[in-house]
Amino acid sequence: MNITRKNFKETFPLIVESINEADFLAIDGEFTGLTNGRKSHSFDTPEERYHKLKEGTCDFLLVQFGLCTFTYKHEEKKYISKAYNFYIFPTPLNRQASDVRFLCQASSLDFLARQSFDFNKVFYEGIPYLNPAEEQSLSDALQERHNQSMNNELTYVSPSYESPAFKGPLVIPEEHKSFIADICKKIETFLKDEQETSLQLPVCTAYQRKLIYEAARKRFKMGIQLDTQTAENRDRFIVVKKASEEEKKLVEQKKREADWEELKDAVGFSNVIREITRSGKLVVGHNMMLDLMHVLHQFASPLPEDYEEFKSLAHCVFPRICDTKLMSSTNPFKVNIPMTDLGNLTKILERAPFAKPNIEFAAEEHSYSTVANQLHEAGYDAYITGLCFISMANFLGTFQVPIPSRIPANSPLLEPFVNKLYVMMVVDIPYMNLVGADLKPNRDHVFHVSFPASWRTSDIVQLFSAFGHVYIAWINDTSALVGLNYKDNAGLVMKTIGEGESYKIQTYKDYCQTTQVICQTTAVLKRKVDGSPPVKSPRPPKKRKSSGILNPDLPPTIPEEQEETEHEDLGEPLTKKLRESTTDGVVADIANGSSKGDCQLFSVPDTW
Repeated sequence: MNITRKNFKETFPLIVESINEADFLAIDGEFTGLTNGRKSHSFDTPEERYHKLKEGTCDFLLVQFGLCTFTYKHEEKKYISKAYNFYIFPTPLNRQASDVRFLCQASSLDFLARQSFDFNKVFYEGIPYLNPAEEQSLSDALQERHNQSMNNELTYVSPSYESPAFKGPLVIPEEHKSFIADICKKIETFLKDEQETSLQLPVCTAYQRKLIYEAARKRFKMGIQLDTQTAENRDRFIVVKKASEEEKKLVEQKKREADWEELKDAVGFSNVIREITRSGKLVVGHNMMLDLMHVLHQFASPLPEDYEEFKSLAHCVFPRICDTKLMSSTNPFKVNIPMTDLGNLTKILERAPFAKPNIEFAAEEHSYSTVANQLHEAGYDAYITGLCFISMANFLGTFQVPIPSRIPANSPLLEPFVNKLYVMMVVDIPYMNLVGADLKPNRDHVFHVSFPASWRTSDIVQLFSAFGHVYIAWINDTSALVGLNYKDNAGLVMKTIGEGESYKIQTYKDYCQTTQVICQTTAVLKRKVDGSPPVKSPRPPKKRKSSGILNPDLPPTIPEEQEETEHEDLGEPLTKKLRESTTDGVVADIANGSSKGDCQLFSVPDTW
């Protein structure tokens, strides 16, 4: 079901009902761009990745949000699904509201256009929104205007529509005297005509409207009510009505009520996110870090600078999340899933050893067909993300005896995946942990190298040639991180080639400490210097260099659609271990992330 500004208000109660009755929710988003900041690489920590994405994504806009609810019917042994596809745009409520500026990335818009994305629906019919801070600010301003209005004896003038820039009596400028005289003559004629009940004045500027109010206040003491209204094309004009003192007070009361209702409507789509938060339901997404960051930034609160604060904010807004990208890239699923992009994952999970879940749409307007393949429409992507989650959850149940008909969203078997966000391209840290410490793998075989801007991949390879194959992650034109394939050689690097005339090598540990000190010093200076510009991120390479992948076990930086992620093997396949045991104890160990042998789904690998 497509939801726009035109039908949002009337369908919102249905959306709330769908959320509250659901077993779990699936979400997805479409954006005006993906990255505008620093390049990510395979040695990022989750904290570094957060800061890179924050720097590169907040300037873009989430313009389409998909929500699909899944409710299990025990009698019929099937899920009932309701899909909603929201078009979102931050139309300002008034002059006091934020006028959002955002960037567009040509490649992203071109991609959406090729997917038949309806941009007109976004800009003409997009649902507005306010985050809590913006709502509070506008609420305070509105309350202040109403207080001033109640203290104003001339209540026929509508202070709600007066610009705060115009205060006190005005002298009508010479160039506007003829216009105001003509308006007053029209009002006078209108008042003498007993047949007419209202008069619409010509469209005019805010300044001219102020002059009209001022002139009417002086010339027509009693019997009229002036009201500024807005046409569909956003033009503004004044309507004059005949009204007694009692009628004027009643109109003002209704106007105040309408103002509060308008503010409530302006909160718009943020109400959907608030209902999801209130429900406490499990929220499922696929490769959902960007989706989560955009949702928090636009509808909850600007993303914090501090990484731990971000994790707290995310957990507060979404108490339970699950990333199907992480699930499909990890044991026991990855053995049977060669490709984890959403389109291919949907097809793979319909075949053995998995099974397509039994799902029925509540109504035609909520329906999608996987045969039609509407990838990259947010509502459809949310729907097939939910399908994938159910298939993988039920697959975990096949390791139990007897095999249950389904695995519910609150099952302990799913807990190892809950509140963990998939981190792309980082081979030794598969996820960001929103409710605990992140993994800290051993990176003694990784080194930071500084060198002249003229160096290329071949120069770095030559420098490390005595130590075997390496993986190179470029930071900028004059530095890179280098990982050794043969980790036993790590102890020889600093002893033999630690520093030369044109280059310098640091251990990964020393590099992290140096970077942390620089970041802390920069933060202190920014706090001391008022209005100082943000520190610029390292420049990307001037021209694209070769990937530097000389170790086939380490993946390059590639799009998610083409990615085939392989995390470190955890010894004997977990699936075999699960099948060998039917005890509740082993199942509990897996659910609790036990470190007993191979039953742990996630671990910190000693080596790559």
